[in-house]
Amino acid sequence: MIHDPVRPADPEQLPLFDEEALDIADYLRAESDAEADIHHSEHERQGMAALVVGAIGVVYGDIGTSPLYAFREALHATAAEGTQPGRPEVLGLLSLLVWTLVLIVTVKYIFALLRVDNRGEGGVLALYTLVRLALGRRSLPILALAIAAAALFGGDAVITPAISVLSAVEGMELVLPALNKWVLPVSIGILMALFMVQRRGTAKIAGFFGPITVLWFLTLGGLGVWHMAANPGILAALNPGWGFGFLLAHKGVAFVVLGAVFLAVTGGEALYADLGHFGRRPIVIAWFALIFPALVLNYLGQGALVLANPAALESPFFSMASGHALPVLVVLATAATVIAAQAVISGAFSMARAAIQLGFLPRLTIRHTAETSSGQIYIGAINWMLLFGVLWLVLSFRSSGALASAYGISVTGSMVLETTLGALFLWRVKRLPLVLSLLLIAPVIVVELAFFASNAAKIADGGYVPVLIAAVLCLVMAAWWRGSQRVNTRLHKLAIPLTSFVRSMRNSSVQVIPGTAFFLTPDADVVPSALLHNLKHNRVLHDQTVLLTVETLRVPYATMDERVEYQVLDGRFAVLTLRFGFMETPNVSRAMVHARRAGLKFDVMTSTFFLGRRRPVASGTAGFGRMLDQLYAALARMSADPTDFFHLPRDRVVELGERVAI
Repeated sequence: MIHDPVRPADPEQLPLFDEEALDIADYLRAESDAEADIHHSEHERQGMAALVVGAIGVVYGDIGTSPLYAFREALHATAAEGTQPGRPEVLGLLSLLVWTLVLIVTVKYIFALLRVDNRGEGGVLALYTLVRLALGRRSLPILALAIAAAALFGGDAVITPAISVLSAVEGMELVLPALNKWVLPVSIGILMALFMVQRRGTAKIAGFFGPITVLWFLTLGGLGVWHMAANPGILAALNPGWGFGFLLAHKGVAFVVLGAVFLAVTGGEALYADLGHFGRRPIVIAWFALIFPALVLNYLGQGALVLANPAALESPFFSMASGHALPVLVVLATAATVIAAQAVISGAFSMARAAIQLGFLPRLTIRHTAETSSGQIYIGAINWMLLFGVLWLVLSFRSSGALASAYGISVTGSMVLETTLGALFLWRVKRLPLVLSLLLIAPVIVVELAFFASNAAKIADGGYVPVLIAAVLCLVMAAWWRGSQRVNTRLHKLAIPLTSFVRSMRNSSVQVIPGTAFFLTPDADVVPSALLHNLKHNRVLHDQTVLLTVETLRVPYATMDERVEYQVLDGRFAVLTLRFGFMETPNVSRAMVHARRAGLKFDVMTSTFFLGRRRPVASGTAGFGRMLDQLYAALARMSADPTDFFHLPRDRVVELGERVAI
């Protein structure tokens, strides 16, 4: 279940219970109990230079591949009007690209959102938890915002690897036109290899990601400066007036062009999502010291090249290199896109982990692929679904140009929702007046809404793909959340208060056997169904009966003071509470070490863990509600085995099942 963080200074105050999730087994994942300590000390162990290089490889991998196609697609959208892009058009497009980077990335993320964190963690779900904590109660509209934003991220995670790798491999055509027929096979081979290696982990090669990406950005900047030197007048594009002038002079295609311009900032959301991995300072330093200058210089260089050689319009980026340098650039671009795709895949794993902990998704088996990094995880179900989606996109669209129409709508939608949550943060957390909060975010959200509308206009040309993916994910998350609430409500109606049960057991004639029994339960105030079933069928009670509750806090990582709470009810019954943050994947077995320190005495060899395995059954009338109930029941059957999920000793676990009508 989901709880507010414990306030150590006020031990009498219990966490707020709001029934946002049902079965504790649905929100646990296997991880070392020391993960929080690893997370908080990672920044201290690494030097600032190493963190900056690491941030360049992970945080900026996606946005760093945008020069491959952003300016090209903007030029093609302009040419669709029937006019050859001349100096005013090129300067106008470049101005729009540069100032979009300034407003969306620099202003929104660097100056604003990176200052908003939940115990160091960023991302839309962390922002949601801050707003939710400030409200102190459940809000369905805000919950819907969080679910929709997470779902849109899922759509982006499918498209990004496909368009990034395709756009790089297409450079082979310029090296040798006869290689055109190999673009798809090579792209598919690279993508399949990338997803196949996820299970083994990428820790061993991740150390190369940063240096390779640094080389990539230095190459971007160097190519830009080389071509700008022949046409210094291209610097006029830094004047935002050229951008406004272009939109006014080309009203017929302005809307479509905005959709292409937005491609320059796809991946910008990673700055906030990866805040917890690197911290604010390395991300900011990397942006101003290398990323922003390199991107601007490269776009200006592409513009200078197109003005000098109109034939470069077809592929302005790869036309920046010639001769023996072109194959090298293609190889480097391919490496950069693979790294960008890896960053998106890792982000999808992290987002899924947080969604599971917050009760938006059923439990999934999560493996840690690196002992020294809390962020290196692998979720098989997510990995294979992403691979299937990516391959389907590559085979369906067959080129990065065609995929560009599908790209953008999920990112713009996610950014709009993120900005909306930012306004709610200013209003509810910072206690600013609502009008002032809206005024502060108005410049950003107006631009983002314009980008969203321009991308929405491409629904028929491929934009339906991320929308469809997001809709399916929204349906899954809504069904799981709704089903959890319905099952929880039904079980609470039938629940027996623990205090009255303990009193009734004092003079009971039930046989008492040696050992300790742990009954996992989402609510320690009522008797677990597994305990009642054990009494009914086995007619025994253990010498020590412990109700074990695992709470998910609305903070990413629990402190050691919050981790364990142990309370003895009488000589035979006790309650043990283990708390974890929503970015942690608790390991109950290892957490029991802390329980010993809190005063719990038990012998592992004479202990048994009892799990109540509930099987939901849809029983309502026909309609959309019944469909959601059936989907929830199916998801519950497919969710990961709770014994593995808890990391419990398999030979010490007893599962007692029951059917629950919803």
